[in-house]
Amino acid sequence: MTDQPNNPLHGIKLADILEYLVETHGWEELGSRVNIRCFQSDPSIKSSLKFLRRTPWAREKVERLYIRSIRKRPHRRSE
Repeated sequence: MTDQPNNPLHGIKLADILEYLVETHGWEELGSRVNIRCFQSDPSIKSSLKFLRRTPWAREKVERLYIRSIRKRPHRRSE
């Protein structure tokens, strides 16, 4: 594997991204931010992952939301 210091998604699994977004925003908010049916109608991690893996445009939207979300997250100070 090559180093990708400027890629915030490097080494992060799609499942981890989706779980973070669901924990942070919830399904309802996620469905309003990314307008795809798998987030709006009977959502689940399993069905959403299946859809996102097969649908590049939807995956890109989810990845962009994740990047925006982690950039807005307050930084923790180590003591």
